[in-house]
Amino acid sequence: MLLELHGPVLPVLLPAATAMLLLLLGDDSTRRPLVRGIALASTALGLLLAATLAVQADAGGLQVYRVGEWPAPFGIVLVVDRLAALMLLLTSCVALPVLVYAGGGWDSHGRHFHALFQFQLMGLAGAFVTGDLFNLFVFFEVLLIASYVLMLHGLGRERLRVGLHYVVLNLVASSLFLVGVALLYAQTGTLNLADLALRVPLVAAPEAALLQAAALLLLVVFGFKAALLPLAMWLPATYAAASAPVAALFAIMTKVGVYAIVRVHGVVFGDAAGASALAAQPLLLPLALGTSVVGVLGALAAGTLPRLIAWLTVASVGTVLAALGLFDAAAWSAGLFYMANSTLVIAGMFLLAELVAAQRGEVADRLEPASPVAQPALLGTLLLLAAAALAGLPPLPGFIGKLMILEAALPHPGVVAVWSVVLGVGFLTLVGLARAGSILFWHVRSEPGAVRAGASPRLVGATLALLAGGIAMSAFAAPLQRYTAAAAAQLLDRAAYADAVLGEQGGAAARTARPYRAPTGGTR
Repeated sequence: MLLELHGPVLPVLLPAATAMLLLLLGDDSTRRPLVRGIALASTALGLLLAATLAVQADAGGLQVYRVGEWPAPFGIVLVVDRLAALMLLLTSCVALPVLVYAGGGWDSHGRHFHALFQFQLMGLAGAFVTGDLFNLFVFFEVLLIASYVLMLHGLGRERLRVGLHYVVLNLVASSLFLVGVALLYAQTGTLNLADLALRVPLVAAPEAALLQAAALLLLVVFGFKAALLPLAMWLPATYAAASAPVAALFAIMTKVGVYAIVRVHGVVFGDAAGASALAAQPLLLPLALGTSVVGVLGALAAGTLPRLIAWLTVASVGTVLAALGLFDAAAWSAGLFYMANSTLVIAGMFLLAELVAAQRGEVADRLEPASPVAQPALLGTLLLLAAAALAGLPPLPGFIGKLMILEAALPHPGVVAVWSVVLGVGFLTLVGLARAGSILFWHVRSEPGAVRAGASPRLVGATLALLAGGIAMSAFAAPLQRYTAAAAAQLLDRAAYADAVLGEQGGAAARTARPYRAPTGGTR
């Protein structure tokens, strides 16, 4: 009953309440087992909640929650459709193994790790379920503030240096976000996503020029969050400097930018947006393909394993955005499928990188010969499976996702570029990871007296859970593909979304409304 009435808001309230409880308990070492237990229980409950919402969303309906019972578009509205449910489930699938891994000792390297972790989950969940552009900005800031502190968790000179850049750049992006939101509101009188999708087509040229400017400004903001070229250069250093569990959790953060691009540029400024239709189309596909190329070249040149994985994160984001840049339901479905797989695998690889580094002595994660690791067969096999998944070798889900993207690109004029980049990046990804694997496990030097213990079952189990989750998608490829195809089709059904969010009367009114003109001195 509670889930039926308040389902969309529970993924936000659960981590928020948990974070506040953990702050009240404090960060005393004597209470750390209790804090860990509460955080794990809350995250596990969040996974169960996300899975339930995904099952309900798969039935085809939209769950709408009007905060304070204020009717949309005047009040805050939270919406769970297939895409939002998929993102919630993906977040929980990453968060739970990462939290288990962090409980192995990383959470004691700084203060209030678990409370910050929960605030991060709150911001992520809020960004995925909000039906309002301004509240998307609010939840962006919640997750970013938590990420600022998590980025510095464990301290260190390199983290402080990179963390400062990360904070400053995100503050600039947030400022641009507000400017873009202001331009949209000035022209339409609303920031509700359902209402925007109906009002934007009503703004005709030349006034639509301001809407197009707002759309491109938001593309800059979301492209920065997603690590789209040329705004991706902050990511490799940031992710490589972060602690392993934080970097693994950050694997989902770039997908917030991807999600926002789908919602705003794929739907609000999609092919039905009148004079502002497809404002981002001329830029998105070439920039996405360039992002993939730069990402894989950066991986080939990387000198450490975490930096290599960080560059592969950029390459995978480029592949996902290339699918979205085709502006086709089949391509969107392929992009969502590939995104789910690559997120799990990359998160697992960040954890794996630390397991390998911990067994290599002073050389640590640098890609140069060192003494043999204590668990070469286990860690080598995990790296091999991860490499095959990221490169897209059959029959793994990475191959299925890329094959779906290639098939969806066939009718597009840029088919040659898409095929060349997707296949070329996959091959170079395999080359880069094969090079790293040969250095880590074959080019070893003996060090007399060097004895190192293997990783604990807790750390290995958490890493294995993420990698196995990504690889196991092969066994469920057909139902997952049907789900992502239905999610893409649902995104394009703007009328049904408007009727669910605004109500039938609200949807009809919005369709016939005239473009909004704010009076002088008017406020939202």
